[in-house]
Amino acid sequence: MADFTLFTTLRYDPALLAVPEQGFTNLGWNQRPSPFYILDYHRDRMLQAATHWRWAAAVRLISGPEGLKRLEQYLDTAASSFSNAPHRVKVTLSRDGQLAHEAAPIANVPPRNLFPVALPSPPGADAQGAHAGHGDKAATRGAEWQVLVDSKSTEGSEYTHFKTTRRLVYDDARSRAELRPTDTKEVLLVNAQNGQVMEASLTTPYFWRHGKWVTPPIPTNFVPGEGSGGNCGTSRRWALERYGLSLLKVSFSF
Repeated sequence: MADFTLFTTLRYDPALLAVPEQGFTNLGWNQRPSPFYILDYHRDRMLQAATHWRWAAAVRLISGPEGLKRLEQYLDTAASSFSNAPHRVKVTLSRDGQLAHEAAPIANVPPRNLFPVALPSPPGADAQGAHAGHGDKAATRGAEWQVLVDSKSTEGSEYTHFKTTRRLVYDDARSRAELRPTDTKEVLLVNAQNGQVMEASLTTPYFWRHGKWVTPPIPTNFVPGEGSGGNCGTSRRWALERYGLSLLKVSFSF
């Protein structure tokens, strides 16, 4: 029996049901209105991991249109206790095809920040017309976070490529940086094999280079030694498909 489960964390928000009526187009997700943010991308990520580890029961459960429907039905049942308010939902999938979840309330987020037509450039940077003509559909900037670089490198593996409950390397990185859950700080993990930024402990990193946003290269399928060694995240996939972001190796030396 595997000593870990697969997981993904998504947003439940009833306000998402009205997004198609608000003029947001080319969303590329959930082909019908849904309160679960980019649910099919989250399903795809878990399915890729289950396929990698050859978890036959888990693969059967969430494969194809019927698998996506089963996942949504499970979440619909879970959401009946959410009081029609936004929640952060962590969904786990075991080797034997069992779903489980944890949920907690989260803040409201305007649709323009969930489905931005452009990513805002850093303050004072040349935006290259990124916001021209976008009006109220352009994303707004949130609070600034302090970003640290981990003081120790991390070995890339299938457990850093796929999202599993084996989170020790991320917990260790946060511990070394002395981060608390409430801090507006994040720490970047660096690959021990090639010195590249893999990802951040809880978030997907983007870097402003030569007047545009870039993100570390990560293959869809796990190949030892290929790419930065980080996680192929759902919001990262959405951003790559929408904004034409470049993939760029970002390195640090110790």
